Amino acid sequence: MTKITKLLVANRGEIALRVLRSAREMGIQTVAIYSEADRNALHVRYADEAVCVGPPASAQSYLRGDKILEVCRQLGVDAIHPGYGFLSENAEFARMVTEAGLIFVGPSPEAMNIMGDKLSAKQAVKAYNIPLVPGTDEAISDVEEAKRIASEVGFPILIKASAGGGGKGMRIVNNATEFEEQMQLAVSEATSAFGDGSVFIEKFVTGPRHIEIQVLGDEHGNIVHLFERECSIQRRHQKVIEEAPSSVLTPELRAAMGKCAVDVARACDYTGAGTVEFLLDEHKNFYFLEMNTRLQVEHPVTEQITGLDLVKEQIKVAQGEPLSFSQDDLTITGHALELRVYAEDPQNNFLPDIGTLTTYVRPQGPGVRVDDGFEQGMEIPIYYDPMIAKLVTFGKDREEAIARMLRAIAEYQITGIETTLAFGRYVLEHPAFVSGNFDTNFIRDHFPADALKPTQPDDTIAKVAAVLGAMLMTDKKPAVVTSSDASAVTTGSAWKRNRLGVR
Repeated sequence: MTKITKLLVANRGEIALRVLRSAREMGIQTVAIYSEADRNALHVRYADEAVCVGPPASAQSYLRGDKILEVCRQLGVDAIHPGYGFLSENAEFARMVTEAGLIFVGPSPEAMNIMGDKLSAKQAVKAYNIPLVPGTDEAISDVEEAKRIASEVGFPILIKASAGGGGKGMRIVNNATEFEEQMQLAVSEATSAFGDGSVFIEKFVTGPRHIEIQVLGDEHGNIVHLFERECSIQRRHQKVIEEAPSSVLTPELRAAMGKCAVDVARACDYTGAGTVEFLLDEHKNFYFLEMNTRLQVEHPVTEQITGLDLVKEQIKVAQGEPLSFSQDDLTITGHALELRVYAEDPQNNFLPDIGTLTTYVRPQGPGVRVDDGFEQGMEIPIYYDPMIAKLVTFGKDREEAIARMLRAIAEYQITGIETTLAFGRYVLEHPAFVSGNFDTNFIRDHFPADALKPTQPDDTIAKVAAVLGAMLMTDKKPAVVTSSDASAVTTGSAWKRNRLGVR
């Protein structure tokens, strides 16, 4: 076992701060890196040491593995935690880290390579009889041959980039006449995004749920699963709301999917924390989708229902320690939800929004957790992912977790930019979500473009209008607006803010 004494976090924002906190609790010294745009970021101030690694663009800073390793050499760092995004699934960087004599807090480069390519992942799991979506298990470039296979599989089909992720290089094809055009578009997009135009074909599962299983493995051959997360509320194939456990899995189905997830991890000798993703169809059939070889954005909901700190478990595994628990030791307690609070405009196709956090007040109270990397007065940089925070709630059951999330959304005060808070409230109050009867098409089926626009002035607007009117008609000092009224104004839509002159 090799004890980690000094850890560099090769990331930024909320995940960097989250890792730094766990490391500090373990008595490990910490180093942060930052770009010029993040000079005043919270993770920079929190770490024991911090070093600027370049200009704002991530290609010149957070993706510069050579600069990061140089910082490690200068400061006597013995381990690197990559967080998620940036270099977290870059097998070549992981190899550079280990060849430099440092510990990479994550899986081996070999496991990353196997699971980083969807086709090699399919080949790897075949020996374990993992259920796969019908389609090809090899890259295909001949359009006519691909069209023939698609017809055999049956439309609609999905053309997917082998090296893809985040919905890039993915095209739905409903019939043979549009196949050739969609395949060319998928190849072009995959080449542009990943430098690899390889694509394959899968049956398009209509109305699926997106269920993922958290796994954890050590260097001694022990692998467990930490149950599932429901990730079906998505926009542009990216998750917005997650929960654990899923409202539709039976104990038997949970056990079967958990065993498959563990087998997927065994197929690549996986160590550390990883996530195996599945599609679940309307008949409760599940199919292996992919494996993410890193910590997931939504890992807090798993931490809430298991009582584990996944970052600490990652670090323990990286030090060579065996898992301190077995599968039989793990149980689900309560229910957790996560809303990704993005600087995006849900009424404008979730386009990113940038600006200054004029008001930024976090919700508090029982069962509320906020993982973020911002404070009031800071700017949302244009260079990176627009996520502001992860708002997490926990309750004894799903109903309490939802009620707490609605309270937390109402208490979260953000002005200066558009956010997904109102969208989160819309989803949590929708009958389809409350009943658990939803799938990955929720936004398409239940979220019209004008869903968040108020149909009539609410009481808050009337109250504030009356106050402003009184100020114009008299010399009296302005009346005091109550905190609840102020909260409603500051967390309201842009339409409300513009009506009231609030910015």
